[in-house]
Amino acid sequence: MFGDPMTLPPFHPQRFELSNEVHARPPQPLETPSRLSCIVVIAGQAEREKAIEQIRELSLRFKAQPPDLDTIYTSADLGPFRLTFERHAEFMRFTFTVSGAAALPFDEPAVGAVPDDWIAALPGEVIVAAHVAIVRSNQTSLDIGAVSRDHFAGQMLIGSELLNAAATAFTDFRIHGDGFSRFLVHDRSMSRWQSGRIVQRLLEIDTYRVMALLALPVARELAPRLSQQERELSQITSAMVNATEADEAVLLDRLSRLQAAIEDRHSSTHYRFSAASAYYDIVQTRIADLRERRIEGLQTFEEFTERRLAPAMNTCRAVAARQVALAERVARATQLLSTRVDITRERHSQSVLESMNERAALQLRLQETVEGLSVAAVTYYVVGLIFYAAKALQALGVGLDPNIVAGFSIPVVVIMVALGVRSIRNWLLPKRGKDAAAAR
Repeated sequence: MFGDPMTLPPFHPQRFELSNEVHARPPQPLETPSRLSCIVVIAGQAEREKAIEQIRELSLRFKAQPPDLDTIYTSADLGPFRLTFERHAEFMRFTFTVSGAAALPFDEPAVGAVPDDWIAALPGEVIVAAHVAIVRSNQTSLDIGAVSRDHFAGQMLIGSELLNAAATAFTDFRIHGDGFSRFLVHDRSMSRWQSGRIVQRLLEIDTYRVMALLALPVARELAPRLSQQERELSQITSAMVNATEADEAVLLDRLSRLQAAIEDRHSSTHYRFSAASAYYDIVQTRIADLRERRIEGLQTFEEFTERRLAPAMNTCRAVAARQVALAERVARATQLLSTRVDITRERHSQSVLESMNERAALQLRLQETVEGLSVAAVTYYVVGLIFYAAKALQALGVGLDPNIVAGFSIPVVVIMVALGVRSIRNWLLPKRGKDAAAAR
């Protein structure tokens, strides 16, 4: 029957998690007027766990259901205010929302409804803090000077009409005396969900803009070091042109140390530069979602970020690319010098082998000489024995002349001794070859 559940194969263990990912951190519907305060902190794993414990404690303090310990997003109405918590890869965002108007919204921010001791105990380091005020406006034209004086201490404003003129948003992207930046949203005809999306986009633009800029100090610190390493590489490669064999080992050691220093720095900065690029892409996407329309005399959010953030990101990309190019150049120089060192070693090895061959030939000639002397010595002693034997026989009455017997025995003895020595040598050589092969 239509609508009955079907029998399906087993679900992938991450099916529901991945399907629900598109619904993660949804915007909250906002009434007009409303005030919001957002605090973004950079925190490690231990600090994130502490933040969850604090949220659970705050929920219990206001008699609300506490979130799970492993939550990455939660939103709860605690009575005087709504708390929204988001956990990201590098930071956590706490957003506090209060409904209702105020004469001066930034003088009565939403964070004022949160217990001071709880705010002071938040873990991590604040990287972004912002107030948002949503007010009703039916005016077709606004006095920009009055908006700046009343809400932004007379600072130059950035702003535009949003969602095809359904709202107007202003900010100065400055940190005011209370440590917060400010966004003022004039609601003309937005729905509650549109208001929630617009505020979420504005806060994300502010957050990711600052997170992207974390790479800029790294790039500024890295640039002079790269210049120094490039000069050192240039010196080494120049020295390689006329380097002798004695210089190659020293140059290779310098190159190895330089390569290690570059790789160490690259590993420590690669994530920061990659994250900055990703954050910048998010900023551009969120600005496009605003569907801005220019207000005469003001920079739009897109113009401001392109003029201020884009050059910083270009600097970061240039330094990152420069670092990668330097690492590749050092790797090529190291490979080239290593090849030269290997050739030198092979040449030395060849010389050693030739020297060993010469010594082996000399040992062979010396061995042959010794064999000849050995034959003469053995012949001398054997002929001597024959002489004494013939003399003994003569004494027994045998008619032999010992001198004649000894003289005629010399050629015979020489031949027999020489053949014996050769037989022994021929027997030993194959055995020695077998032993060497077994050893290998």
